Amino acid sequence: MELIRVNTKEIFTKTNLPGADYVINQYVGCEHNCAYCYAKFMSRWKKHGQWGTWVEAKMNAPELVKNKTVSGWVFMSSVSDAYQPIEKDLKLTRHVLENLDKRIKLSILTKSDLVLRDIDLLKQFKDSEIGLTINTFVGKEKDIFEPNSPSNQKRIEALKILKENGLKTYAFISPLIPGLIDLEKLIDETREFVDYYWLEVLNLRGAGKEFSNILETDYPKSFRILKKPDLFNQFINELKIICKKKGIKVRGFEEH
Repeated sequence: MELIRVNTKEIFTKTNLPGADYVINQYVGCEHNCAYCYAKFMSRWKKHGQWGTWVEAKMNAPELVKNKTVSGWVFMSSVSDAYQPIEKDLKLTRHVLENLDKRIKLSILTKSDLVLRDIDLLKQFKDSEIGLTINTFVGKEKDIFEPNSPSNQKRIEALKILKENGLKTYAFISPLIPGLIDLEKLIDETREFVDYYWLEVLNLRGAGKEFSNILETDYPKSFRILKKPDLFNQFINELKIICKKKGIKVRGFEEH
C-alpha cells in the first residue's frame, strides 16, 4: 500500500449526501479495497494506480479544522474510511477529532472497530452518531467483496461497545444484495444497541463493471434481480416488509 502525504487548502466540503451538509475526507482512497465501493471513481482524478493500493493522507487536516465551525451535519468520510488500517499508526483521524469544534454535529461511518480507540474524544461532542457498515458476508464472499476489512462480528461488537459508552449508533446495512444478505439476521443481532438503521441497496453502476461481472458469473440469480425492474421492485418491497415486521427505525433505501 502506497501512502501519499499531501496538504490541502480546505477540509470542509459541501455535500448532497443524504443526512449531511458537509463532508470531511482527511484520507482519499481506502485500504479495505471493497470490490463494490462506489468511491473507486476517484481513481479517474487521482492517478496513483489501482483503487485499494494507495491512500492519500491530507496531513494538514487537523490544522484546517482548528478554530473553525460549520452549521449542519458533518459526515466523515465519503471517499475513504476514517479508520482504515493506516490510521492506527498515522492517527490523522484522531488528531482531526481532537481539534474539531465539539459543538459540530458529527456523523462517522466506518467498517472498522478501530473507532473504539477514540471513544474518549467522541463522547466530547455535543451531538454525534457513529455508524458501522455491516452485512452478512463470510468465507468466500467476504474474501471477494471485502478482502481487507475487519469481520462483521467485530463491527457488530463495536456497535455494542459504542452504545454501552453512551454514544448514539446506527447500523448501515450495505450492500443489500438479493440472496447474499440476511437482513432479518442482522436486525436481530443488533437491534438492542443501535438507534436506527440505514439501508443501502447495491447500485450496479456505482459498483463498476468488474463487480457486475463477478455477480453475473458467480451469482446470476442476484444479478438478474438487480437488473430486472419488476424483480428489483419486488426485492425492495420484501425489504420494507421485513423492516415493518421488525418495527425498526429506518432512514431509507439509499443507493450510491
